[in-house]
Amino acid sequence: MKKNESKYFYTSELMDQALLELLEKKDIEFITVTEIAKKAGVNRSTFYLHYDNVYELLEETIDRLNREFIGSFETKSPPNINSKDDAFLITENQLIPYLEFCKKHKRVLRLVHQKPHLFQKNLAKKRMYDKVFYPAISQFIKEETKKVYTLEFFTEGVVGIIHKWLDLDCVTPVEELIEIIKDCVGYDA
Repeated sequence: MKKNESKYFYTSELMDQALLELLEKKDIEFITVTEIAKKAGVNRSTFYLHYDNVYELLEETIDRLNREFIGSFETKSPPNINSKDDAFLITENQLIPYLEFCKKHKRVLRLVHQKPHLFQKNLAKKRMYDKVFYPAISQFIKEETKKVYTLEFFTEGVVGIIHKWLDLDCVTPVEELIEIIKDCVGYDA
């Protein structure tokens, strides 16, 4: 990477972090370019060299968070899948990192859920589906139609529970939420 590219990415990262910190305190509609620039330690003109507006920065930030999350699945060894139940990734080893990630970034994830049209929510869902859920369940359900419906039910149900948890400000402890998810999807291990 060239020196200028390195500076560009570093500055971009500073603005990502500034936006996330500001989102912890206020809604996106009330965050200004001036606030982001000040918190990141850059000039407003630098912000505009990178982005057209705050929502463009937010979209990049969401994309970075999605890559970070998906990357965590890629760097870990694949889950030990010995049964159909394991394929649903309802083990604590799979859910705890996901739920901790959601809790850490709850304000941003709530915003994505509330305004999916702004953040290509379906693209992130497709990545998760393609990289994690589909390969796991494909080992145990061969018929494509049944596989598609099973995965839709599973992913939408679990995501719905997590969105409700985020809406309730993550007050339910992670361990208790895992038990609720297991109960809802009929996990008996």
